[in-house]
Amino acid sequence: MKSRSGSQRRHLATSPFKQKVEPEVPRFALHDRVSHQSYGLGRVINEEQAAVTVDFGDSTHRIVSPFHKLERL
Repeated sequence: MKSRSGSQRRHLATSPFKQKVEPEVPRFALHDRVSHQSYGLGRVINEEQAAVTVDFGDSTHRIVSPFHKLERL
């Protein structure tokens, strides 16, 4: 949870609640072969900080982070 100023709250060691763990977002490199659940097999043709552009042969799609349906082959 973030406060109004945008910074995360400090987790206290005595807190009865578990600290929220941020999931690790996979990184894709240029020319990585990938598989998407909807679009099929493709190749990464452009990478950005929070998105990748993938060429699936018949179409090109920009997929934003987090990459739930995209996996590296």
